[in-house]
Amino acid sequence: QVQLVESGGGLVQAGGSLRLSCVASGSSYRLDRMGWYREAPGQQRELVAVYTGGDSTNYADSVKGRFTISRDSNKISVALQMNDLRPEDTAVYYCNAVLVRWNQPYNYWGRGIQVTVSS
Repeated sequence: QVQLVESGGGLVQAGGSLRLSCVASGSSYRLDRMGWYREAPGQQRELVAVYTGGDSTNYADSVKGRFTISRDSNKISVALQMNDLRPEDTAVYYCNAVLVRWNQPYNYWGRGIQVTVSS
């Protein structure tokens, strides 16, 4: 059973930085895509940043130039460096991974981690 373990997050003032990390347990899987989504109170979950295959990435327009996603090629993991944080970035951030085993994709979500940006 694969689990996504998230770390980082917390409370920061506007203009500050935080770093989120997500590591997938388990082995014998091929990574198809992995990244971060967020869900603010009363809003739908939205894409923040994701690796879509190889070294291709996709960012939400609202975070371009401020957030950077990176990954560790030695393990199934991603990190999200968040700079110049704004109050509107406040949300629960979820790690997501699509892993492939025996040519069958499996979609996994982390439990979520709170990011709060004060003005």
